[in-house]
Amino acid sequence: MSNSLIRLGLVGLGKIARDQHLPAIAENPRFALTATADPQGALEGIASYPTLDALLDARLALDAVVLCTPPSVRAGLAQRVLEAGLHVMLEKPPAAGLSQVDALVRASAGRTMLATWHSRESAAVDAAAAWLAARQIKAVRLNWREDVRVWHPGQDWLLAAGGFGVFDTAINAFSILTHILPQPLALESADLGIPANRQAPMTARLTMRHAGAEVACDLSILHPGAPQWDIAVDTDAGLLQLTQGGQRMTIDGKAQEVAPDAEYPRLYARFARLIDAGQSDVDARPLTLVADAMMLGSHHSLPPFEF
Repeated sequence: MSNSLIRLGLVGLGKIARDQHLPAIAENPRFALTATADPQGALEGIASYPTLDALLDARLALDAVVLCTPPSVRAGLAQRVLEAGLHVMLEKPPAAGLSQVDALVRASAGRTMLATWHSRESAAVDAAAAWLAARQIKAVRLNWREDVRVWHPGQDWLLAAGGFGVFDTAINAFSILTHILPQPLALESADLGIPANRQAPMTARLTMRHAGAEVACDLSILHPGAPQWDIAVDTDAGLLQLTQGGQRMTIDGKAQEVAPDAEYPRLYARFARLIDAGQSDVDARPLTLVADAMMLGSHHSLPPFEF
């Protein structure tokens, strides 16, 4: 395994970058943050630029770029990173559309591209996948509800076209489902609640199928109080529950021992391994479920929403 330093550019200095990416980069000796790009933010002691183009034009010694921008612009930025001959890590979702993901996969030949699904790195998710692998799934219930004013305060892009709305958080749940369930998921129906003054849904109820078993999803970013990030899977061997976004697991109510939670450190460790191996990891299944919901879903109007 290579121990060479991976010099990073980081594009987008919003909440997710500051809360998760920067600490994970700082604690991993394989990475050195060389430069950032953000029209409004900068880090002391790090070269900063207003845009990705300005960063690339500076011709710094870089090996990879991490994109923490809104999804609507992510594909175009990733394309420019790949054209510059650099590896790229994409915050979730990897792009705003499936055709954009396909184009990036074709453009990434010879470079590493990691489409991150950070919720898959939650402490109990791998353990749940291993336990469910040999079980018959009878039914799945997914409740994924939070308050957008707490988790995305003032971020109007989330509710614009290409912003994903409720699916910005629900895609985390879909990334877990597609990882822990042994068979593919197929969407049957969706009902989307869209505020009169917005373009993206803020609530959704979905029905999917997993090898005949019903998967019922209740999703909202209008949920007051504590978030609910829970998955329950009824099986022939008992009830498995993932709570706190995949950090805790019980089987028939009995808590299971899991590893300490370290989502973003695990993502950066994986990125280094992929670069060393000359490989990529781009799984579009969670995004496919969002696209199906948008295409097949019926709409109902919600009252206007303001932050």
